[in-house]
Amino acid sequence: MYHQDNTILKDKTRFCFETFGFLVEAEVEEFELKDTILRLAWRGWNEAKGDEYLEVYHAWLVEKLDNDRVRILTQESQSGVPAKALAESVPNAMLNGHQAWLDGLVAYSR
Repeated sequence: MYHQDNTILKDKTRFCFETFGFLVEAEVEEFELKDTILRLAWRGWNEAKGDEYLEVYHAWLVEKLDNDRVRILTQESQSGVPAKALAESVPNAMLNGHQAWLDGLVAYSR
């Protein structure tokens, strides 16, 4: 996280992370909590040029449910040659990676 002392995401938070072999710079572009539903979305990109450039937009809806349950809906859009290559890979590393993220969230919450 850049320019803040904690690791709590909020609107305009800048951060970086590595995923699928790419170093991604990112910024929270949506952070809205209404009642029991949080909408969080970030835009990410790498610093590469030309065919190596990658950009993503990843949105999450996190809803608190009864009986200490949570529902998570997530959707991501990617652009760039690296994203196209990942989408065409078999097995699909992107789908498997996102499932691993969700599995990790479940394990952490328990």
